[in-house]
Amino acid sequence: MQTFSNGTRVPLSLAVYLATDHYDYVADVVSATALMRPIRQQVLPARIPKDSPDRVIEIMNTVKSRMGTAIHDSVEKSWTQGHYKKAMLSLGHSQNVIDRVVVNPGYTTDSITGNPVKIKDSPPLASDAIPVYMEIRSFKSIGGKTISGKFDFVAEGRLEDFKTTSTFTWVNDTKSEDYKLQGSIYRWLNQDIITEDHMAIQFLFTDWVKYRTSDSGYPAHPVMQKTYPLMSLADTEQYVLSKLEMFDRYKDSNEQDIPQCTDKELWRKEPQFKYYKNPTKTSRSTKNFDNSAEAYARLATDGGGGLVKEVPGEVIACRFCPAISVCTQKDTYLMDGTLKL
Repeated sequence: MQTFSNGTRVPLSLAVYLATDHYDYVADVVSATALMRPIRQQVLPARIPKDSPDRVIEIMNTVKSRMGTAIHDSVEKSWTQGHYKKAMLSLGHSQNVIDRVVVNPGYTTDSITGNPVKIKDSPPLASDAIPVYMEIRSFKSIGGKTISGKFDFVAEGRLEDFKTTSTFTWVNDTKSEDYKLQGSIYRWLNQDIITEDHMAIQFLFTDWVKYRTSDSGYPAHPVMQKTYPLMSLADTEQYVLSKLEMFDRYKDSNEQDIPQCTDKELWRKEPQFKYYKNPTKTSRSTKNFDNSAEAYARLATDGGGGLVKEVPGEVIACRFCPAISVCTQKDTYLMDGTLKL
């Protein structure tokens, strides 16, 4: 059982909610999301002693996750509890189309867990049916392991995933490769349900404001969609096998021998180039630039007597890594100032 701390003194009414984890953990399987993590983040958390305070989660740090889960649950219930019929009618869909929608065909709801469970020898769908699948957890054995994943939504063969996130993710497109990879693994696990070779991410922004919609790249609405191509089934399977092989290779290795997280895995920001007009006074830069060309152009404009210093981009992912207490890679970033906890 997970242990929480409540150092910020969240009132019990909300603390109970924040300490309630609805994720359906399955023993002895590798989840799709775990498979995608950096190898250090897969291996090292298990080495934290069970009685270590580092295993205790500050309850305030669960807020974003719980809000995302709440939205997922609400979307799911709007379909599985039949609310979609009235909603679709109010949106202008014909009764004929609504009557053809079948939610989770071939599945029944487990009375204990509330999760969909596949029905053996279920009858085939009508030829004009519109199948909609929600929150189906699937399993597949490969390489001596069992891989598991639970997708959000599939309609007529196209996978959709709901992301409750900041507008930064949209503007900078920081997660596109992760979305493609996760979607590809879900299709690999559910080839009878997910038949399209592209997926859609439905973004629900937590910090959207109307006055910023004139900014370049800023989302026009608080809910937006992007589509992404999926990897081939063969390439996806090869990725799964390679990650399993890497885990087996390093699961018992010394911490220093495990490959370090890449800048991409660290969510490292782009470097800054600080220009100092007077190289003897570097307590405060004259101007900061996002690329070296602009910085050195300014240096040349001022006669070349100044100084340009490259400042490595800040590391972000370590702050959220469950292995941070037993990982020495982060010590380098703490020392050079690129990681701030």
